[in-house]
Amino acid sequence: MKHYKTISELYTANGFPLPENPMLGLVTFDDIRDCKFVEPAFTLGFYKIALKKVKSGTVSYGKTKYDHDNGSMFFLKPNQIIQMNDIELTEKGFMIYIHEDFLIKHSLHAAIQKYSFFDYEANEALHLSPNEEETLWDLFNKIRGEYYNNQDEYSRDIMLTHIDSILKYSQRYYKRQFLNRMPLSGTTLSKFSETLKMYFENGSLQKEGLPTVIYMASKLNVSPRYLSDLLKQETGKTALEHIHIALVMEAKNLLMSTENTIAETAYLLGFENPPYFSRLFKKEVGVTPTAYREQFLN
Repeated sequence: MKHYKTISELYTANGFPLPENPMLGLVTFDDIRDCKFVEPAFTLGFYKIALKKVKSGTVSYGKTKYDHDNGSMFFLKPNQIIQMNDIELTEKGFMIYIHEDFLIKHSLHAAIQKYSFFDYEANEALHLSPNEEETLWDLFNKIRGEYYNNQDEYSRDIMLTHIDSILKYSQRYYKRQFLNRMPLSGTTLSKFSETLKMYFENGSLQKEGLPTVIYMASKLNVSPRYLSDLLKQETGKTALEHIHIALVMEAKNLLMSTENTIAETAYLLGFENPPYFSRLFKKEVGVTPTAYREQFLN
């Protein structure tokens, strides 16, 4: 599988006009109208932010296909696998390529790690309203204007500020998307709870250990970060917090219905480290497992 280490390497291989800055690439679909991606599957050594409308063909990254019915934003971090088959793009779209070295000594170097949508799968792309799309195009055009305007010592900071604004707006629009899909998030929460219940009832705790967010996401066919963000928006708690709450509820049942020691209870719940179980229980309940059992016995 082809890995493009630099932006210039990607541009040269696919016939794009060479970038003005080797650490930052800006492309509109008009710029690459006659160009074709020569590799059906590849990875990038840099970030990619894209607004795309696809007439035909398929785009996928991670394990899922990109929903191209509407104009959508999607975000890739370095080394994610991208696959493209028989792609035909519309005239309206842009791509921003950012090498991590371009972010060094700028606040975005750390901030970009906090945008969880870089860990979403392709089918969790951000679908834009016309007004939202216009806002993002306006920011892209400001970056583009600075990019081709004899870059000086101020250019990098100005362009990164606009890129950060694109990411902030995208985060806001994702919040809106979660709210608009509230029935979907409610269904996800129900399926999440049911999956946890089955995990407890079929003995997986003893066989496999504690359920992970990655496991739960795979059962629900979403990415771990998307699952946590969806549940956080709906309930105020992340996927991991929901797992902890369910484990503590199960622990309460065991403490009240059996004479198992605290360590035995911890092992039954899949904890390899009983002290960790006790700390988690106290964090959620406010008292230790021993104190919880004793207050009912007394």
